[in-house]
Amino acid sequence: MQGDKAIRFDGFSFGSIRIDRVSYDYDVVIDRGEIHKRKKKASKKYREAFGHTPLSLEEEIPWKCHRLVVGTGTGALSVMQEVQAKHRKVELFIVPTEQAIELLKQKPSRHQCHLARNLLSQKSTK
Repeated sequence: MQGDKAIRFDGFSFGSIRIDRVSYDYDVVIDRGEIHKRKKKASKKYREAFGHTPLSLEEEIPWKCHRLVVGTGTGALSVMQEVQAKHRKVELFIVPTEQAIELLKQKPSRHQCHLARNLLSQKSTK
């Protein structure tokens, strides 16, 4: 996927998101138009405390942005307090993925990033 191509969300359902006519059945990060699988291994040690793998600072979160949108699936994804505290100069939204998609449609950018089911989305500062 090209970094200058606009992202189009075609659909979202429990455990799946469809972006540009491609379905993903795993969490994704979209960083400046590039779609990658979320690497949550670093956060797995917190799984027992949260009942599932939360978003922690130990993951590669794309912070070089003005706006970061974390889609929580249907609301199940936990975002650790440390992540919420770090956002300082970043406009941070932590909302169910359906709302995250709507936020991204309202403020489209050719430099967006997302983590879907758990959807992280950002507008790059570059």
